[in-house]
Amino acid sequence: MISAVGNTPVLWIDESAGGGGGFWAKLEGFNFGGIKDRAALYMVQQARLRGELRDGALVVESTSGTLGLGLALAGVVYGHPVHVVTDPGLEPIVQRMLAAHGVRIEVVDSPAEHGGWQQARRERVAGLVAATEGAWCPDQYHNPDNPAAYGGLAAELAGQLGPIDVLVCAVGTGGHSAGIARALRADHGMAGLELVGVDSVGSTIFGLPAAERLMRGLGSSIHPGNVDHAAFDEVHWVGPAEAVRCARRLAARQFATGGWSVGAVALVAGWLARTRPPGTRIVAVFPDGPQRYFDTVFSDEFCARHGLLEGAVPEDPEDFPYGGEVSGWTRRALVRVR
Repeated sequence: MISAVGNTPVLWIDESAGGGGGFWAKLEGFNFGGIKDRAALYMVQQARLRGELRDGALVVESTSGTLGLGLALAGVVYGHPVHVVTDPGLEPIVQRMLAAHGVRIEVVDSPAEHGGWQQARRERVAGLVAATEGAWCPDQYHNPDNPAAYGGLAAELAGQLGPIDVLVCAVGTGGHSAGIARALRADHGMAGLELVGVDSVGSTIFGLPAAERLMRGLGSSIHPGNVDHAAFDEVHWVGPAEAVRCARRLAARQFATGGWSVGAVALVAGWLARTRPPGTRIVAVFPDGPQRYFDTVFSDEFCARHGLLEGAVPEDPEDFPYGGEVSGWTRRALVRVR
């Protein structure tokens, strides 16, 4: 099963209809559960090697879905029971698949006053670990093994595409954006690589105040230690309507698509393809496929209930405003520490 994770394909996404060239998409939905299969397997493996995780011990973690699927896989591979703590936003299909894979699922019933659902989940995880002898939590938000897990993905990109000019990643825990960019720059001769982060409106990751977020998989209500702020050249905040319509457009035009993160990343990568000089090689990481989003992104009823299909979607981002409040697709250039 380990050998079936990784070596995912890349796909050319044509943006010529919008006046640009296009970009390459790394299709991590070809893994069992998505991109976080890589991190889950690696974090568990490394903890076992260090003796932090004993044979047969319980693995407990907070998840909005994708890492839970990865930990289910790791539990089967290495023989660990898995207990995940989630919140009411978890999609029914993911909950059922986690249960089918033998995962115990606990749903917190109210958000924390500071840090929202994520903090509430983390507090419950801490309580479970303290109450269960030998239990281990990967702590995906702060575990350095999380970004380290993506060295293999970087090597795949270097072998598939050669030199890359711009890498576009959704940012949640900060793992894959930090890990891929770090490895491409340090190990594959791409010191000049630009890293563009894609965050959610309402996320605290890049210094904005927390607000209620509809999208799952990108953004955060806490401050993950794995986010390598100094590595980014640019950040875009994207709203749910923009992500939904881009994900649906991908499905119609390219067939390959995904959910919130894929829609948001594709929106930004497409804009970069239209505005950067011809020949700029842009790569966007698509963290998963569309399957878990049939009740949200690809549900007309859900989208209508949340007003996601009404009004025009901008073709270009707004510039980051003075005062720092954003409500839709917004771009800010950063000064990277080189």
